[in-house]
Amino acid sequence: MQPDTQAVEKLKALAAERGMDIRGGRIRRTSSRFCLGVEHGDYNGTELFGVGTDRFIWLAYKPSARPAVRLVSANFPGDGVIEFTPGKVPEPKTVRDSWARFPYGADYILRREGFALKKGFDAVLYGNIPGGGMSRSASLTLNLILTMLEVNGLEVADRMKIVDMAQAVENDYIGSPCGKLDQIMILFAREGMGTHYRPATRSIDYVPLGKGAADFRIVGLDTGTERPGLEKSTYKVRRAECEQLAGMAAKAGFGIACLADVREQDLYDRIVAKFGAAHPDLCDRLAYIFGAQRRFYAMLDAWKAGAIETVGKIFREDGIGLRDQYRISGPELESMCDIARTVPGVLGERMLGGGDKGASGALVRADAVDAMKAAVDTAYPRSRPACAGKYAVHVCKVVDGVAELDGLLG
Repeated sequence: MQPDTQAVEKLKALAAERGMDIRGGRIRRTSSRFCLGVEHGDYNGTELFGVGTDRFIWLAYKPSARPAVRLVSANFPGDGVIEFTPGKVPEPKTVRDSWARFPYGADYILRREGFALKKGFDAVLYGNIPGGGMSRSASLTLNLILTMLEVNGLEVADRMKIVDMAQAVENDYIGSPCGKLDQIMILFAREGMGTHYRPATRSIDYVPLGKGAADFRIVGLDTGTERPGLEKSTYKVRRAECEQLAGMAAKAGFGIACLADVREQDLYDRIVAKFGAAHPDLCDRLAYIFGAQRRFYAMLDAWKAGAIETVGKIFREDGIGLRDQYRISGPELESMCDIARTVPGVLGERMLGGGDKGASGALVRADAVDAMKAAVDTAYPRSRPACAGKYAVHVCKVVDGVAELDGLLG
């Protein structure tokens, strides 16, 4: 069964079970993402490159006559129906253990930004994005914001404004210190293209894969672990460390605002000489960002040339840096990487996303995918028995980040 067809069946069944009227409504589908570089670079000021991938959140919705928003998620049935009047949601950072914090946050931030939300709607949701590493929260937040805007007849000409608001939902309402990587890579994703973001100009370029590239697949390796929110993770610590070192270097007269400003070897060497003895861990974080930035442009050139083997090699090198210098990975994530690395035809592998738990990823020659799946099925349950029956291998396509599906709800 095709994923869209399967999702529609789940959405219809959920709507019937909960007494939600979505007949004749629309479905908005938002993707996951796969970052090729620089993971953890967004809050450090680097350029970014990635693709949208075909693990999705589907949101089926229909405007209602009542001035109330009613939502229910197939993924969180225990939360029941989330219902609120537009403009009347809990205060920021007060809802901790329910997915309701995302629709509440979308309403709160849209209203704070001057968008008058008055109309209610019924909505049911279902997603198959792994919980950590492929940007489930960003996909959900973007979907909710776009849906609330549409239902109320509102438009935002500057798409980057939507990115900013989606980030604000997580930063300001939920309390999660995420950057903009996930939102950018989903909102702007195009089928068959890489998305290159330049923070200096807040601009997007689309980069086709060069002709003659070997046939390969993007694979998500869900470890079967559930990562807590970024506000409870190592991500928050690493972000604070990077900001600390950037602030120390600026105060010492090195003329930088963020770690991405350290591009020249001489400047890097001088900062490490100044702070390395007293702050070796902070300098390790800089070492990763410095190396990853240099690898980024080599990776981009390789993508444009169709040299996917080189892209994979750099992806692997980034993973080693994330593991050993940035120290943001986790044992289950590295078990997946260790297994994938043993399989001929796996071009590169590393952890994905915020770190600690969630998913790793790999670039794999098409003719090696089955062998990699077999290796994971054999070795991963043995190395991580607590995760047996929970992990998954997702072989992904490069897709549009946002799509509206009409005519599927009768």
